[in-house]
Amino acid sequence: MPTGTGPFPAMVVLHACGGVQQRDRDWAKQLSTRGYVALVVDSFRPRGAFNVCWDTRAVPPLWRAQGAFGAADYLRTLPYVRADRIGVIGFSHGGSSVMRAVLADTVQHDHATPFAAAVAFYPGCDPPGSPLASDTLILIGDADDWTPVERCILWRDQVQRAGHVLQMKIYPGALHAFDAGAMPQVYAGHRVGGDRQAAADATTTARNFLAQRLSP
Repeated sequence: MPTGTGPFPAMVVLHACGGVQQRDRDWAKQLSTRGYVALVVDSFRPRGAFNVCWDTRAVPPLWRAQGAFGAADYLRTLPYVRADRIGVIGFSHGGSSVMRAVLADTVQHDHATPFAAAVAFYPGCDPPGSPLASDTLILIGDADDWTPVERCILWRDQVQRAGHVLQMKIYPGALHAFDAGAMPQVYAGHRVGGDRQAAADATTTARNFLAQRLSP
């Protein structure tokens, strides 16, 4: 929660394939200091899962997108939340879930209200099956061997924007999980690791993108 009485814009935070981690809590705190109510959704433990990094379809991104809409609906019941200014941010598997949540067919299937803004860090990008329903920002490294940038470039070029903003920033040499503090290593068969410069720029880019769409 931010300080003050509100009403505030709000953000739904979707974790990566390893479940809720300190990074998700840190992002929630960071968002709250910038005036957002932040809600971290645990998509795994209620389903009896803890880590899907070796089987990313165990909890499909579509299910998590539906959960994000449910979280947004909950936020709209709170008197200190701006119901028309709710966004979503996700990382890796959570980013893939964001990519489903921003599509019109997912929104329509769930009779959901589209997110006002969406940020996907190094998401998996399946071919889009419908137009955009939300302003969307994708942040990804060109050395990512887990969620290849080429698939997201194709997604960017194929999706119908339907009047929505779509931005994509590619970081040269950055691996999957480039915003993590860990040194480059192999995890679940893929190279992952932090890139301090890319992480700092992506954080600033995401903040500015959200501020332009959610701030009063």
